[in-house]
Amino acid sequence: MVTAGRIPAVTMRGITKRFPGVVANDQVDFEALQGEVHALLGENGAGKSTLSNILTGLYRPDEGEVVIQGKPVTFRSPRDAIEAGVGMVHQHFRLAASFTVAENLVLGHRDAADRGLLLEPKVVEGRIADLSRRYRMPVNPRARIWQLSVGEQQRVEILKALYRGARILILDEPTSLLTPQEADDLFQTLRLMSAEQRTVIFISHKLEEVMAISNRVTVLRRGKVVGTVMTKETNQRELARMMVGRDVVFTQKKEGPAKAERTVVLELRGICANGDLGTPALREVNLSVHGGEIVGVAGVAGNGQRELAEVIAGMRRRTSGSMAVSGKPTRGGNPLEAIRRGIAYVPEDRLGTGVAPTLSVAENLVLKSYRRPPISTGGLLHHRRIRTNAEEVMTRFNISARGPQSPTRLLSGGNIQKVVLARELSGRPRVLVAASPTSGLDVAATDAVRALLLQAADQGDGVLLISEDLDEILALADRIAVLYGGRITGIVERQKAAVEELGLMMAGSTGAT
Repeated sequence: MVTAGRIPAVTMRGITKRFPGVVANDQVDFEALQGEVHALLGENGAGKSTLSNILTGLYRPDEGEVVIQGKPVTFRSPRDAIEAGVGMVHQHFRLAASFTVAENLVLGHRDAADRGLLLEPKVVEGRIADLSRRYRMPVNPRARIWQLSVGEQQRVEILKALYRGARILILDEPTSLLTPQEADDLFQTLRLMSAEQRTVIFISHKLEEVMAISNRVTVLRRGKVVGTVMTKETNQRELARMMVGRDVVFTQKKEGPAKAERTVVLELRGICANGDLGTPALREVNLSVHGGEIVGVAGVAGNGQRELAEVIAGMRRRTSGSMAVSGKPTRGGNPLEAIRRGIAYVPEDRLGTGVAPTLSVAENLVLKSYRRPPISTGGLLHHRRIRTNAEEVMTRFNISARGPQSPTRLLSGGNIQKVVLARELSGRPRVLVAASPTSGLDVAATDAVRALLLQAADQGDGVLLISEDLDEILALADRIAVLYGGRITGIVERQKAAVEELGLMMAGSTGAT
């Protein structure tokens, strides 16, 4: 048993936290042991984030007790939690992009400032190097955050927590933006932490990863604990049932009409484009999407997926090549032109790019239509029509919010993604570009988003699904294109696709076209 010889690092008893109209945590009992990786599962809105925010000092519970290393604590701020050895790596990193790695680690760290380490960069860099070697997380302390990959930025967040003395580390959806290789590296780091008797609370929706890395699993549903189980004594199906209260079988793509019967709605020929640093990111990309078809684009992160989506959506200029929508050429580099041509875009960063977080749900739903009747006339917005539109769309797309005027940032990840999809699909697009549309979503929200993508294809839209989740692509796509080094290394029919062949193409081998 995992409990043998181990003592609790964290104990939370009877935790209750209420917000207007909702009980986020309802008499929650939770315990994580020293040296264990304890997974925390639940749908979006189940209470995981609230419980984590209480443990990190962002919220104070209305009822209940928190005990750290056998000592009752009352956290009045995140600083209190940090001083007690509790750190958290959020799904959306909290780093200063223009600062170096070393500067981010000491930023706001009182002990470091008191000792004058901010004036001794070599001392800070030395400590970072020691931690990097110890936990096998290589990172250049002098690099600026904007220069780092997503995986490297996550390493910085973990190193920041360790630098500040965290013995209890909470990881919120830590693999949602990582490549499979980076996820494997992270798991190796977590095992090293566990061997040193550090405690890891692992929040994830990826059941296969929970099974691979955790010792125990606690499941929350609607603010209450459903149960805590030993990982080796359960399975993915049982955990999914505990999360949603029913068996979950993901929607699969049904066979559609033959490709010859469809009209080409998106045609890319010889597309080249540069990345943010001015170096080539796309090289001679040729790809077509037919109406009613879902084309999946697979590949390891950083091989041109983001640039491909942005070129099609008019947010990035191509350096050469041509693009046509429903047979009509586009100049590119102009989002308004892309919208007028019928291109809808669901970006990978739903909170930073997909929505305006501080605006209401109603306002976000008309961000692409507010210039036109009936939403506005003569430059004047019709607020009653905006609200009515929101009520209708929220019902049609099953968006859960307190009302049309709710700030979008307060919604769960799944409901934010529904807002994005609802806005894009309401414009009756010819082409829908969806980049990592289910990243970070729970099983129920993932199923809902997949159903919307399938519905769009059933209505005749061409869907370009860009995802690092190969299982998702295999479940939804008619054809699968693989990107490597900015090039299409192969295109295969879904029925003929073998995981081994796709893996080779993702590593750069040339496949079928």
